[in-house]
Amino acid sequence: MVNSKFYILQEVYDVVMDRKNNPKEGSYTNYLFDKGLDKILKKVGEEASEVIIGAKNENKDEIRYEIADLIYHLTVLMIHQGLTWEDICEELQSRR
Repeated sequence: MVNSKFYILQEVYDVVMDRKNNPKEGSYTNYLFDKGLDKILKKVGEEASEVIIGAKNENKDEIRYEIADLIYHLTVLMIHQGLTWEDICEELQSRR
């Protein structure tokens, strides 16, 4: 059974897409899009490293927080590259 809380992934995606299409002054998301792919990739790398550190610290709250940050930055990357959650889900399904 699918947890109904997964809708938040699409909601975050929709907000990030809206920021891309309708920039808002002071938006961190717009800052990332404005800086481009290199900045987005740098943030994905930083967040992935922070997930690793959190896991090494065996701190569930820290890992949870850092995974959420990583997913947000991956979402920005997905949109920058023209991907959707449907694309990712199809890829995962093909691996079963």
